[in-house]
Amino acid sequence: MTGSAIVIGASGGIGRALADALETEGKHARIIRLSRSGGPDGAIDIQDEASIAAAAEGLADTPPPSLIFVATGILHDGPAGPEKTMRELDAAWLSRNFAVNTIGPVLVAKHFLPLMPKSEPATFAALSARVGSISDNRLGGWYGYRASKAALNMMIRNLAIEHRRKNDRAIIVGLHPGTVDTPLSEPFQRNVPAKQLFDPERAALQLLDVLDGLKPSDSGHIFAWDGEEIAP
Repeated sequence: MTGSAIVIGASGGIGRALADALETEGKHARIIRLSRSGGPDGAIDIQDEASIAAAAEGLADTPPPSLIFVATGILHDGPAGPEKTMRELDAAWLSRNFAVNTIGPVLVAKHFLPLMPKSEPATFAALSARVGSISDNRLGGWYGYRASKAALNMMIRNLAIEHRRKNDRAIIVGLHPGTVDTPLSEPFQRNVPAKQLFDPERAALQLLDVLDGLKPSDSGHIFAWDGEEIAP
């Protein structure tokens, strides 16, 4: 067994499935589940840096985690959702997208990466999205979600470059899970072919398979559920 695995956002569809899959695999000594709703391993609010710092501090005496997975994100919230045109742009909703999709994960990295091994293999992954690829954007729209995921991808690249100086065996990546049957994607599933709509359990296994196939030279890059690298 390797060190512990930490799943942040473990009460969500993908996060819960990831934590369950890691438990079943039995490769880690302990699976630590953190979410805003709390649980036996504690609570974390990725929109509150003090909460992130406290969660990390609470794990300071546990064995160094060999995997940290940030499985959080926002696409819609009540009437607020992806913008179809620039007429729908709203400062508060744009800020919320960046707070959850970009700032939260990078602040998790700020406080949790120091917990990871200094010389052993270790992986930090965060849920990204193919629509965060600037070169792949041919449809427009979804301003806040696209931009916040593109910004997350840049943060991942920065983190990978800096952390390589501390542990050149570490891997820091973003992962696109595809369209997963969760509340996040539910309003947008109508035109998704059945074979391309994954249940959370399958999505989790696919993402873990991708992680298993990565090398330190892949750090700083973004990968889809099938292992394909997504262009910036």
